Order: sequence, then structure tokens, then C-alpha cells
Amino acid sequence: MAVFAIDAGGTSIKLAAVENGTILNRTSLQSHSSEPLYPRLPEIKDALLSLLPSGARLEGIGMGFPSIVKGNRVFGDVGKFTDAENIDFSEWSEREFSVPIQIENDARLAAIGEWQFGAGRGFNNIVAITLGTGIGTGVILNGSPIYGTNNAAGILGGHMTADVDGAQCSCGNVGCWETLASSAWLNKMCSTEELAQSQIGARELNYQAIFSAAAAGDSIATKIKDESLRVWSALVVSLVHAYDPEIVIFGGGVLKSGEQILEPIRIWVRDHAWFGKEVQIVASPIPEQSTLLACEWLARNPG
Repeated sequence: MAVFAIDAGGTSIKLAAVENGTILNRTSLQSHSSEPLYPRLPEIKDALLSLLPSGARLEGIGMGFPSIVKGNRVFGDVGKFTDAENIDFSEWSEREFSVPIQIENDARLAAIGEWQFGAGRGFNNIVAITLGTGIGTGVILNGSPIYGTNNAAGILGGHMTADVDGAQCSCGNVGCWETLASSAWLNKMCSTEELAQSQIGARELNYQAIFSAAAAGDSIATKIKDESLRVWSALVVSLVHAYDPEIVIFGGGVLKSGEQILEPIRIWVRDHAWFGKEVQIVASPIPEQSTLLACEWLARNPG
């Protein structure tokens, strides 16, 4: 029996039909995440139904959402889909599909996906870091995802304070790691004047452009790249100190730059971690699939 998977990201809403760890069909919709989500539900329903193979039976729905989720309800306004707290997804799922839905934080689902299907298979202690619009984290300890009192344990690695005098984050905290090096904050990492003098001035400001321009010798891009690597490396040390993992798995769009990111982080961790200096630091082999695949696990393992 198949499960519908929904990964509601800030840029796109990824949708799939999944069965026995295999994605049968998939598609995506533009998120329009600054707009309400409720009016999009009929479009999401139609797109999901188009993915179910002929004759296949639907068992349930799993959904990853970029916020704290507790009791199958979304909590916290993170600047995306701001009406989500008021949506009864369970009622929608039963009404439209006659099956239950299970909702979980998307970064935790990414960690579960790596643990069950990706680079984390065979490991009991895992930290997964998603570098994208923001910074998401998920943690598996002693062979189980961690949750905590408010279902927030392990998922807010990007929202721990790294600079007490830093900028206020969308989460309400100040100086979060996310404010120091993430796609959403790139325009704060250098001035308009500096960008105008660089090769990236006329491009869309993203990390792919940053790393490409840095490789070509652009000084402004190199400054942003080096500062971002220092931030991500120090974050990994903090997460190693907090959770003592066997492996740290990176995913997200930024990881298209691969070893340009991972090797400097490995060196930093060896130089600065108190313990866990030899922790494995790898790229996800399934960065576009980890959350979708985990949705099947979620639907079959309701909390």
C-alpha cells in the first residue's frame, strides 16, 4: 500500500507517492510560502491523486513542515504559510482522502530519512543538517529520533544563539546560526556596494553563485564563502558537543558545492572539537528524497 508524501518547503512543495522505500511518482508545486496555504489545498489534493498508480491503495499521508509540530498541529510562525497554525490537516486528510495524516518537522524527517534510507543506515547516533533557505537540524540518538517536551528537541540547531549581539531572527531569538550563514541572510553578509564590485553583483544571490565566483578569484565571494564555512564548521562542533554523534550528514541545496564545503568543515572539527574529532562528516546521497521517503516511515510509525 502506498503513502502520499508532502514536503512543504519554502521554495517548493514536493509531493510523492511512496511504497516500501521507493518513490513511485513525484512532482512539485511552487510554494508561494508568503501566502496562505489553505487555498492551495485543493491544488495539492489534485496533484497527489495524479501520482497514485492505477490500482494502488492509499494507506496514509506523511507531511514535513518547516515549523514545530505537536499533536499533528503546526505551531509557530516562521514566516512561511502563516495560516498553517489554523489548519486542521487531520480533518482535511480524512475528508479528502479517507486516510490519516501524520505531520512532522521537515528537518527531523530529513534525519529520519537518512537514518532509514540514506547515509545514516547502520548508525544509531546521527545529526543531520539541512543547509537551505535556513539551517535545519535533526537528531537520532541511541537508535531513535528525539522529541522533547514541546517536540522541538534536536530541530532548532540553526536557532541557537551564536552571537549575543547579533541580528534578531524570524524565530524571535537573536544571533542565531541561521542569521550568520544561510541563503535567506546572504544579502546581510556584505554591502550593496561590495556586491556591485563583485562578479556576483548582477546574478541571483545564492551560494552556487558565491562558490562559483570565489573559485574564479572574486574577493567578495571569497569573503562570504570563508565566513560561511567558519560558521557552519563552528555549528558542527557545537552539535558534536551537544549530541555526540557517530556521523553528521549534510543536505540541502547549498551542498551542491560538495567537498568545497565538507573538507574544510572536517578540518575545523578535528582542530576545535573537544571530543568526536573523527566523527564522519558526509553529504547526503538522497538530498532530494530524504524527507519524502521519511514520510512513509512517519505514516506507519505515528507518534
